Amino acid sequence: MSVPSDSPDVVLVESRLDPAELRRLVTAHFEDMVKYVVDVARGVAAVGGELHADEEALLLEHGSRQEDLWGANYYPGRGEAGCIEYTSLINIRPAHGNRSMLITDEAVRERVREITFALVGRGEPLA
Repeated sequence: MSVPSDSPDVVLVESRLDPAELRRLVTAHFEDMVKYVVDVARGVAAVGGELHADEEALLLEHGSRQEDLWGANYYPGRGEAGCIEYTSLINIRPAHGNRSMLITDEAVRERVREITFALVGRGEPLA
């Protein structure tokens, strides 16, 4: 299930995103990818928009905690090994040991991957 936000380009995703909705979000801004933010504690994601900050704000409005939010980019059609780019400005948090845009903690990366595969996709081509 996806919950629309104030911005039609960002949705809160609590169960597998409909393929048609994913296509709409991917083509809305970047044509080959979509930005998203995962709440690693709650197992939900916000997908779409131009900036990871857009998705981050939506999740915070819906009860997420800042320290549980991690940004990434999803590329449909690249398969499981290449569909996730674990990079976002919101990931820079020196106080939590992440000093770069890349998620450096392997456990966090694995959790982001699990949630991505469950809610967004496994890198299959757009339908």
